[in-house]
This record gives sequence, structure tokens and C-alpha cells, in this order.
Amino acid sequence: MPETAAETPTPTTAEAVLTISNLCSGYGSVQVLHDLSFEVRNEIFTILGANGAGKTTLLRTLAHLLPVTSGSIGFRGTDVTHAAAHETARLGVGYVPQEAAVFPDLTILENLQVGAMIGDRAFDECLEEVFQTFPDLRSKTHLRAGNLSGGESRMVACGRALMQDPKVLLLDEPTAGLSPLYVEQFFETIESIHRTRNVAVLLTEQNATKALGIADRVMVLSLGEGSTPVDAAEMTKERLKEAYKL
Repeated sequence: MPETAAETPTPTTAEAVLTISNLCSGYGSVQVLHDLSFEVRNEIFTILGANGAGKTTLLRTLAHLLPVTSGSIGFRGTDVTHAAAHETARLGVGYVPQEAAVFPDLTILENLQVGAMIGDRAFDECLEEVFQTFPDLRSKTHLRAGNLSGGESRMVACGRALMQDPKVLLLDEPTAGLSPLYVEQFFETIESIHRTRNVAVLLTEQNATKALGIADRVMVLSLGEGSTPVDAAEMTKERLKEAYKL
């Protein structure tokens, strides 16, 4: 896909990896997100919320798969509100959707090669880092992704995003539908990715207990509106219920 000439960068909040200001987005005439404002630093930032709260819409908007109706998105000091998805991916925004996250007709290795098409680092170096993060994939690179279990498929999707050498990783409910064993493993892996690879993580989840266990800060999304982000340790049950509007 040919690249278009980038516009002159507009300064945003320099110390933040992502800066979201008064963001509105949705599908056609249906507005889902309403004036969201928050920033993601070099941290694990978790967004909690029930089904239909707008979590997937938010991540699809930040990945530039949905247009911004109003407001702005800043990435590492540059306004990327109207950038194309492939431009922000090349800048360092990795996205792992909840559904249809792999190319089923391609092998594991071929899926990882797709991710490497965006990154600038040596393929073998990135591949080895993915295998260190997901050791189970090392001996299965020849398998078709469409024949994998849910947990293995999620590993491939996350590994493909890591092949891009991202600066921020957008994870849309990565443990949804997984067995308890894979759930535990994935939360440990997310924490390790942030700590060892210095990658900021923006994570949406319904499993509040597990998500709060690894999060630095948390925001609750309810009907497209966000609560004030707080340190994860400050998110008490009472505060959580209030944010969920229960």
C-alpha cells in the first residue's frame, strides 16, 4: 500500500505515549464514544466496562479503523487524528483485536511475517523475541493459524503485533473466551511485555480482578463515557460500582 506524505506534526502532550482529547466516534450516524479525554503514559492502562460500553469502538478508533467524529488523538507528541491506519502502525501503534485476529489460511510463521512488514528491525531478532515471549509457538510455526486453539491464536495475534516493534500495544479483551490456564498466562505475559520490552499497554477487559492486578492506572467506560482515570490501587469496589453506574 503506497504511503501518503505526512502532514506537519502538531505538538501534543510530549510525556504521554497517547493523548486522547474530547474524542467522539461511532458507526455512521450512531455516536458511541462521547468526549473521552485521557492519556496513556509508559504504563499498563486498563479500561474496564460491560459489554456495549464502547471498549472495542475506542480501540478501533485509536487504531484508525474507525474515523474520529470530533476531538483529537496524539501519539508521542504528534497529532495523528486523521492519519491512516498503516501510518500509525508504522509509527509504533500495535493493535490486537478481540475477533478475527489472525489470517487463518496462513501459517503461524507467515502471520508473523505480515507483522514484520511494518517494523524496521531485523526479522530474526524480532522473531526470537516473540518466541521468548510465547515459547509454545517456536515448534509450531508450520501450522495453519486457522487450526489453532483460542489461546494459541491469541498468542499469534499478539506476536504479530510485537513483530512491528510497537511503542504502544492496544489489546482488546485478550483473554475473552480463553480457558483459566490461558487467562493466567496471558496476564503474566502482558505484564512481562511492558516490563521487558518497554512497551506501553492499553488494555480493555471485563475481568476486573485480573486486570487490576497488573494495571498501573484504570478507567471505566460506561455507555461511551469515561470515568476519571485513577491508580489501580485506588479502585475500590465502591468506586468501581459508581464508575459502572450500578
